[in-house]
Amino acid sequence: MAINEKTPVTNEHICFPSSKRGLRGVSFDNSLIFIFMKIWYNPKLTPLARQLRNNATKSEIRLWQKLKRGQMYGYDFHRQKPIDQYIVDFFCNKLQLAIELDGYSHEIIEVWEKDKKKTKRLNNLGIHVLRFSDHQVMFDMDNVLRAIVDYIQIFGENDATPPSIPPC
Repeated sequence: MAINEKTPVTNEHICFPSSKRGLRGVSFDNSLIFIFMKIWYNPKLTPLARQLRNNATKSEIRLWQKLKRGQMYGYDFHRQKPIDQYIVDFFCNKLQLAIELDGYSHEIIEVWEKDKKKTKRLNNLGIHVLRFSDHQVMFDMDNVLRAIVDYIQIFGENDATPPSIPPC
């Protein structure tokens, strides 16, 4: 069945990434065990994610300079990653961590409500969400990076288990 912009999205249209993606390694007694992490997404979001990557905001570019190529303790982050019915600004599968950057429009109540719904859904999928404002990234990068490093350290201290997700 072909999917076009008029096709209603149902579970049959949700794709599963290739088997090489979504693997998380956990070490026990020098042996490596892989746990398959299912990251479902709506394939109709792929062109939009590509467009968002090509039209990044200044704060997204600035934070990406710190996250790309494993600079954050070797963890692999992706930009504008489709997950479920959403696109997150940055995502690390091994950490089960999404990072969202919020511009001024996120102060509008309707946008804030959508953000809250998105965060709750991602949390239900086992993904922790860290949110920062564009202002924080542009003028307080040290504390933004400190928050991300804190998450990574808690992740490491918990034997590669993401920190518990606080209720929304």
